[in-house]
Amino acid sequence: MALGAQELREKVRDIIIHSRNLEEEHNTHLGGGGAGAHSDGRDGSHNDVTEGFQYSGAFAAMGVDTSVSVEKFCKNFKIEINRLTDEDMEFDMIGVDASIANAFRRILIAEVPTMAIEKVFMVDNTSVIADEVLSHRLGLIPLDADPRLFDYISDDVPNERNTIVYKLHVSCEKGSQRLTAVYSCLQLSWLAVKSGQLEWLPEGSQLTMASPAQSGDNQRTYTSFGQSQQNTSERPLGVKYNDITIARLGPGQAIELEAHAVKGVGKVHAKWSPVATAWYRMLPEVVLLKEIKNGDAEELVKRCPVNVFDIEDLGKGEKRAVVAKPRSCTLCRECVRLADDQVELRRVRDHFIFTIESTGALPPEVLFTEAVKILEEKCERAFLSAQQFRFEGTARDSLVKVVDDKSSRNKLGNRQNRREPYLKL
Repeated sequence: MALGAQELREKVRDIIIHSRNLEEEHNTHLGGGGAGAHSDGRDGSHNDVTEGFQYSGAFAAMGVDTSVSVEKFCKNFKIEINRLTDEDMEFDMIGVDASIANAFRRILIAEVPTMAIEKVFMVDNTSVIADEVLSHRLGLIPLDADPRLFDYISDDVPNERNTIVYKLHVSCEKGSQRLTAVYSCLQLSWLAVKSGQLEWLPEGSQLTMASPAQSGDNQRTYTSFGQSQQNTSERPLGVKYNDITIARLGPGQAIELEAHAVKGVGKVHAKWSPVATAWYRMLPEVVLLKEIKNGDAEELVKRCPVNVFDIEDLGKGEKRAVVAKPRSCTLCRECVRLADDQVELRRVRDHFIFTIESTGALPPEVLFTEAVKILEEKCERAFLSAQQFRFEGTARDSLVKVVDDKSSRNKLGNRQNRREPYLKL
């Protein structure tokens, strides 16, 4: 794991505290002293309406306090990892607002960079799949390459720091014995082209650019590698899964191409999205308002499709229903339909069950760590922009004051030159 739960918790806490401090500083600049500096404009008294909204949050009219306090956040914020595998991760994010959880979700989907095939140079394709469809399928193959080791490509010639080159050359010879029991009676022969047949070229492109002015050893390729990528990579930069079917070839058909992978983000194209999906849900809270016993308890247990309830034996032939697995509740409301005055379903508004499913480009814990770093960078940019806005606003106010003073002096001088009184009584 790139970061432990404690380190991850401290990292997220620092980001949110920084963003709250930025918001307070911005309010201070605009309002001349923060939310408490607002007044009704008559006697300088405090505006209770504005302060009430700032304090109680957006649900003040409902009697619910959703305000955010830095001290309260530092005390209550927790991250608890429930499940972690090579492909997915589930953890609880406790003590945060829904906006923070949604920010992480959006960053994971659209802004954490990965490597994906961007350009395909087609040499030969006699399969039934069109060139553009084949190129699209190649772009969606997850690559086993760490994007943190590469730069974003610019308008320069692709090099070893921003491009990974792959080659695919597969052909199905006539008369090949690639038959299955199902198709042998039909005398069919076909060859499946798999993602594992993509060959990594650490030295760069092997295709020469068509240029009549160059010949022999001076011919240029489509990349300009200064050194082999084997010198900078600890492992081969292949594909993550070798069993993805790209195409099927019949006798006499062939595919020969060269593919270039570059660094990108999901908001540009979905092939760069590092997650199959990332989502969260609020922690369900199932409350029994009254004791449900005996036959009613057994009926309640049978009615729940995800086995949230269980039976507790009280002795002497008495039984009652208890909430055994509230996290499994999907809020289907079957229990409420059975006993609407005895069962209540709620959601904990600051407790989110977060799930990340990686495409394989990076482990899920690394993806979340990168999302935390990106959110931190966003807060830093917002902080610098606010500082620049405050500086420009102060300079603009000073300039306006100087211009107004100069204009007043000019008007006074013109009146004196014309021997006119400054004020006509």
